[in-house]
Amino acid sequence: MKIFIKGIGSISPQNTIQNTLIDADIIQHHTEYLKCIEPVYKNYINPVSLRRMSRIVKMGVTAAQLCLKDANLTNTDAIITATGLGCIEDTENFLNSIIANEEKLLNPTPFIQSTHNTVGSQIAIILKCNNYNATHVHKGSSFESALMDALLLMKENEANNVLLGSSDEMTPNLFKITQRLNLWKKEPINHLKLSECKTKGSIAGEGAAFFALTNEANTSNYAVINALDVFYKPATNDAIDQRISLFLANNQLKTDEIDLVVYGINGDVKSDGIYNHLMESVFNKSTSTYYKHLCGEYHTSTSFAMWLSSIILKNQVVPNIIKLNNQPIKPINNILIYNHYLNKNHSLILLSKC
Repeated sequence: MKIFIKGIGSISPQNTIQNTLIDADIIQHHTEYLKCIEPVYKNYINPVSLRRMSRIVKMGVTAAQLCLKDANLTNTDAIITATGLGCIEDTENFLNSIIANEEKLLNPTPFIQSTHNTVGSQIAIILKCNNYNATHVHKGSSFESALMDALLLMKENEANNVLLGSSDEMTPNLFKITQRLNLWKKEPINHLKLSECKTKGSIAGEGAAFFALTNEANTSNYAVINALDVFYKPATNDAIDQRISLFLANNQLKTDEIDLVVYGINGDVKSDGIYNHLMESVFNKSTSTYYKHLCGEYHTSTSFAMWLSSIILKNQVVPNIIKLNNQPIKPINNILIYNHYLNKNHSLILLSKC
């Protein structure tokens, strides 16, 4: 059974609301971390519901609405969401109220909305969808876990249409905490030239991306999701090479049949060594691209990569801003997304042209 991407929706630090990524519209941020460009939410969410939603919930619900509209759907057989850390802002608000009110007369709303499945449940309430609803929270492999759940659900004929998505946010407090862990660059950089950075740390980001998956072929579909593989802490580069070779062989593909590779390069000199190795050896004949200079590093950033790959496959246009090499652009039939988070959670996502 083939599973297609029928519709997409994204809110990110770039102008992605119209499901386009044009070189001329790329935005360079001059802040500590990349913050999403948010739309006028009242155009997508009932104002009465809107006033009770935190920022990440607004982002996730709106991205889902954009996706359903793009797919021309009003409901779905399942809602599957992913998040690395959940609703940070609501969690902070609740903890601050505990301190300020000395654990007395607390407003329960921030606590209720701080749970990780808030985005998925809010979407279900708006759609009046009583079907399968699950949220996956597995740090750097959260989106991949949700994608695996969606693929299994559809291949077992439990659903014909699935709304799949992810959302993660960055707050000033979270940035300060993670900065102490040396996750981010200490010096100011041009994030649009992130691949050229040879120092420690990355640049923090955030975003929400949703996909309408279907088992029905249609000329308007974006891409086919062929396969997914997730692995943990590979010992060496050779182990990664072997894993990729086996992954491609299981899908009846050779390395030279991968037309374009989307790498999770994040500017950290240690983390990027794996990607550089693959560009110079395994995929030296493929067009190499990357994406985290546009959205930043966060737990579910591979959802942005899948959104980007879907557009490339449908439009057959590769924006110059994401290119890493000068391989001639040929018809793009197969795209491989390879990402790892802190060199622990590694993933491969194989997409192909419809």
